[in-house]
Amino acid sequence: MYELFYWPSIPGRGEYVRLALELAGAPYSDVAREPRGIEAMQRVLADRELAHPPFAPPILRSGALLVAQTANILLFLGDRHDIAPREEGAKLWAHQLQLTMGDFLVEIHDTHHPVSSALYYEDQRSEARRRTGAFLDARLPKFLSYFERVLEHDPGGAGGLCGAQLSYVDLSLFQTVEGLRYAFPRAMRAREAHCPRILALHERVRTEPRIAAYLASPRRLAFNEHGIFRHYPELDTTG
Repeated sequence: MYELFYWPSIPGRGEYVRLALELAGAPYSDVAREPRGIEAMQRVLADRELAHPPFAPPILRSGALLVAQTANILLFLGDRHDIAPREEGAKLWAHQLQLTMGDFLVEIHDTHHPVSSALYYEDQRSEARRRTGAFLDARLPKFLSYFERVLEHDPGGAGGLCGAQLSYVDLSLFQTVEGLRYAFPRAMRAREAHCPRILALHERVRTEPRIAAYLASPRRLAFNEHGIFRHYPELDTTG
């Protein structure tokens, strides 16, 4: 039984870990969503006896082992549960793709909080419009075209980012597309014609039996205006 520590009301980066656990069929508790779970998570973050303390959630506990940082947790789970390549070079390639996904998430988050995470969106609205314009015009197509190009290496179109078998990186791309569709529906409708392989992989992940069951369950948290992906209609200016 794994213990996942992440904020209880937002999908955020914790959702990338949840999807991997669900595909693996690994039992886990979503600690902060349980009674007094926030206090339990805060105790982990405040524990000064830890030799390797985590900086922030998501955090995964497996026995005495604590693993933090999304890409690091997925590297750990991928190896344990056969949701990542096993050969060293391919394993590093999957990790590299996940780190690139992490860079993508930072840029997505900064569209609505370009000045400071400590400020409300309403306090940086004009800066957010400018930042989002640059993101939708240049950075969104650059990231999507990169992942589309990676998928081109599978000529049959049935594989994923790391080969034929679904990996945690495929799940992460799925979640990112889901979030972008929520945050920027008009912009994504304009871009999706240029990334058919990404959409095919998204559909494959969505219909994978374990993932489909999870998406239909109450364990799946809805997007909202408190996480990485936020929908502000005035920012979704590309149609």
